[in-house]
Amino acid sequence: MATNKKTPSTDGAGSVLSSMSGPSDGNAPHSLGADNDVARALLQKTAAGQQLSAAMAANPKEEGQYGEAARTPAEGVHVATGDPLATASTTGETLASPKTGDGQPALGENARNASLDGARSDDSGCVLTTNQGVPVGDNQNSLKAGLRGPTLMEDFILREKLTHFDHERIPERVVHARGSAAHGYFECYKEQGKLTRAKLFAKAGKRTPVFVRFSTVAGERGSTDTARDVRGFAVKFYTDEGNWDLVGNNIPVFFIQDAMKFPDLVHAVKPEPHNGMPQAASAHDTFWDFASLSPEITHMLMWAMSDRAIPRSFRMMQGFGVHTFRLVNAKGQSVFCKFHWSPMAGTHSLVWDEAVKISGADSDFHRRDLWEAIECGEYPEYELSFQVFTEAQAEAFPFDVLDPTKLIPEELVPLVPVGKMVLNRNPDNFFAETEQVAFCTAHIVPGIDFSNDPLLQGRIHSYVDTQLTRLGGANFHEIPINSPLAPVHNNQRDGIHRQAINRGRVAYEPNSLAGGCPFQAGAKGFNSFPASAEGDKVRGKPEKFAEHFGQARLFWISQTPVEQDHIVHAFRFELSKVQTVAIRQRIVAMLRNVDETLAQRLADGLGLALPPVMPRASMLPIPIYPPSPALSLFFRPGKTGIHTLRVAILVGPGSDGAQVRSIYASLLADGAVPRLVGSHLGKVDTSGGAPLDVEISLEAGPAVLFDAVVVPEGQGAVQQLGSDANALDFLRLQYRHCKPMLAVGAGKGLLDKAGIPASLPDGKPDPAIIVAPSGDVVKAVAAFKKALAAHRAFARETDPPRV
Repeated sequence: MATNKKTPSTDGAGSVLSSMSGPSDGNAPHSLGADNDVARALLQKTAAGQQLSAAMAANPKEEGQYGEAARTPAEGVHVATGDPLATASTTGETLASPKTGDGQPALGENARNASLDGARSDDSGCVLTTNQGVPVGDNQNSLKAGLRGPTLMEDFILREKLTHFDHERIPERVVHARGSAAHGYFECYKEQGKLTRAKLFAKAGKRTPVFVRFSTVAGERGSTDTARDVRGFAVKFYTDEGNWDLVGNNIPVFFIQDAMKFPDLVHAVKPEPHNGMPQAASAHDTFWDFASLSPEITHMLMWAMSDRAIPRSFRMMQGFGVHTFRLVNAKGQSVFCKFHWSPMAGTHSLVWDEAVKISGADSDFHRRDLWEAIECGEYPEYELSFQVFTEAQAEAFPFDVLDPTKLIPEELVPLVPVGKMVLNRNPDNFFAETEQVAFCTAHIVPGIDFSNDPLLQGRIHSYVDTQLTRLGGANFHEIPINSPLAPVHNNQRDGIHRQAINRGRVAYEPNSLAGGCPFQAGAKGFNSFPASAEGDKVRGKPEKFAEHFGQARLFWISQTPVEQDHIVHAFRFELSKVQTVAIRQRIVAMLRNVDETLAQRLADGLGLALPPVMPRASMLPIPIYPPSPALSLFFRPGKTGIHTLRVAILVGPGSDGAQVRSIYASLLADGAVPRLVGSHLGKVDTSGGAPLDVEISLEAGPAVLFDAVVVPEGQGAVQQLGSDANALDFLRLQYRHCKPMLAVGAGKGLLDKAGIPASLPDGKPDPAIIVAPSGDVVKAVAAFKKALAAHRAFARETDPPRV
C-alpha cells in the first residue's frame, strides 16, 4: 500500500472497523483515522491475528494421519501466540469492571474468583485434554481395530466428544429467542434519595456494572434481525444489594392487558402450528385473527406497524420498562414511576423494502452493527429517565396507569434524566453470556417495587419459571453471567449443577448451630411496600381498561406525514398476506375508531368497501389528547453525527485514487466507516496515485448494508461500473431508500446511467444528492456529511417508487 510519512495510510481502515470481507492485500492500515487506545488496540489485534494465521501456511502433520504413520501420533502443530490480542474474543477484554474482571486475561489458566475472570478459560500454549484433564494424544482419528477395522466402544475420548456435542444446545427462549448483548456500566447523574433507596441511585457519579440484551420477540434463535417486530431491551444491573433486571421493550406499551392472554398472543404470532410458517413474521392469518378480536391491541398495533418495529440499529432505539413500577425511599414513602431509555445516537429506522433486502444480504445486521460499534470504541450510550407521578395524579388521568396498553404522554408527566448507560465491552462467548443470561422481572432490589399491573404480575412468575426449564434447574443464578456481585448467603442447597460448596451442617433458619446465621436483615433488607388492597376475588378488569382507542389516535396524530404513510403501508402489507377476508374487514372496522382517514386508506389499499365501525366496549367518550411530538422518531435526531454510519465509495479502473483517499480519510476522521466497493476484490489501477484495493464486492456488500454512497471522479470507472448491473442496482436502491448520494465530476454519469433524478418529486432540488465538479470536493463532502447526519431524505419517497 502507498504510505505517506506525514499522514499514515488509512487504506483498508473501513475493513478493520467492520467484521465482513476485506482487501485481498493482507497488510493492515497504519491508522484508523483516530489515535486513541481503542484504535491502537484494534490495529494491533488485526495485525497480530493476520501474523498468527500466516505463520501456519498449512498443516504439516496432515500426512501423519494416514497409514502406518498414524500408529504413532505426533504432537499437534502449533505456533507461539505472541501478542495476547491475537487470540482475544474482543479488543475490550482489557477494560476492567467489577463484573467483567480486572481486564488482565490470564493466558493458559481457568482460575475462579468473584468476577467473570473466574469463569474465563484460555488455551494458549496448552495441551488438548478431555473434560477430566487427560491429555489427548490423537484428536484426528477414532480408535479402531486395525486401520480399516470397526471403531471400538472403548474409545472414551470419541464418546465424550460426541456426547458433549450432542447435548450442546439448550431450549431456546419461547419469546425473545434471538438476541445480542453487551457489557457496560450505568452512571448516576445525581443522588435520588428522595425518590428511592436503591443504591445505584445513591450518589452522583456512582457506576453500576450492567449486562444488556437486545432481541426480537417472535422469531426463533436463527431468524433474521430485521423482521418487523418488537425489540426487547433488557438490562441487568449488578447493584450493591443484588441484581435488578429492568426487562423492557423498545415500545412503551404492550399488546394485551392481562398475563392470562400472553400464551394466546404468542401462539397467535408464532408460526402457524399446522405448517410451521411464517418464521419471524406477524403477517399471517392467526395473528391478525387474534388481533381483530382483541381491541385492546389497537394502540400496540399502531406502534408495531410504525417504523419503531424496524430500527436501524439497537443503538438507535428507545427502551421502556412498559409497566408502572414503584420507587420507595428510606422512609418507606412511595411514588409511581415509568422507566425510559433514550439513545444518544438518536432514534432512526430502516424502511421496509430495505429491511426485507437486508434479511437476505446480512441476517445478522443488528448483531453485527452492535458488535462493530463496540469493538471500534463507538460505545453506545443511553440516558435513563424517570417519569414520576403520585397516586393522586394517577387517579386523575383519563386512563389507568395499571393498564400496560397505555402510556403517559411526556407533556403530561415530563421525563427526569437520572443517569446514563454506556456499553463498552462485547461478550467473550456468545453462549456462555448472551444465551445463558436470565432476565426476570421478579429480580428487583430495595427501593424498587411492583405495581398491581396484571401483566406485570404474571411476568413476575413466568420469567422465573421459564428459566428453570431453559437453564436446567433452580441453580441458574450460579451461572457466572447471572450471579450477582452482592454476596449470596442463604439456606438453599443442592439441585442440578450446584456450584457453591457450603461449609457446615446448617441449612435452615432459625438455628443456633451456626450462630443464627444467615439472619434476616430486617428494615435494612427488601420489604414490600404496604399498598392497601380491598375487594372481592374477581376475574375482570377495571372500567378504565375498556377504552382502547384514545391513545392509538394520539399516536397516529403525533406522527409526521412520512411516518403515517409508513404505518398505512405496513398495515397494507401485513393484511395483504392474510387470506381470510373477514379478518381484514375486522381490522379496518377496528381502525375506524382510531382515524377515518387511516381506515379509508387501508380499505382502499386492500380493495375493500369501508366496513361498519367496530362496536366499542366502553360507551364513554374517547379521550381527546393533543399531539405529542415526543412520539415521533424524528423527535430525537441524536448527538453522534455521522459516527458509525457506513459509506460505500464505488471504485473501478480509472478512479481518481488521490480523490478517493482524500474523501475516505475525511469521512473516517469524522467517525464514519467508509469502504471501497467494487465489482470484485483485488487492486484497481487509478488515474492518479497508487492502485486502490477493493475492500468488499458489490455481491457481498449490496446497497442495503450502507447508509450512503459516493461515486468519485474517474471516467474509466464510470464506464466499467455502468456496464455492471449490480452497480446500477446499488445506486437505485440507495436512491429508493432515501439515502445521501455524492457524485464528483464524471461520477455524475453513473447516476445518470442508473436513472437517478437530481430533483424531488415536487421539482425542488434533492438536498441529499450532492453533485460537484472535482474542484469543489471539500465543499461537496461537507454538504454530503450534513445530509448523512440526517440519515435520510424522505421527501424523495413515493409510493410506488419512481426509481
